[in-house]
Amino acid sequence: MIPEKKICSMLGLAQRAGRIESGEFSTEKAVKKGKAYLVVVASDASGNTKKKFHDMCSYYGVAIRTGPGKEVLGHAIGCELRASLAVTDQGFADAIAAMMADACEDDMAVKENLDGGSENGGAE
Repeated sequence: MIPEKKICSMLGLAQRAGRIESGEFSTEKAVKKGKAYLVVVASDASGNTKKKFHDMCSYYGVAIRTGPGKEVLGHAIGCELRASLAVTDQGFADAIAAMMADACEDDMAVKENLDGGSENGGAE
């Protein structure tokens, strides 16, 4: 999946630039201190983790996106497994969010084609 590779490459670049806080505690700390511009939560993170970060980001006004799985997310930043991370640079955050939005649009277009192109999922 090309968009996922681009997202992972950008996350790796941000990590090497020192603009990533990873792990639940560090991510939470970055959000609460106002350092985070984007939070990425792994798609296979627990429901409790997803809800916790969604609620926290809503409260603090931080963008949140669902990214690849824990293993892929961790590997992208040179770690084992990561359920969450915070991007602490506005430029990186904007670029990563845009890539994730493009990937989401591509997924929706593929799903729409599979559903027969109908806006209501093929139901009439």
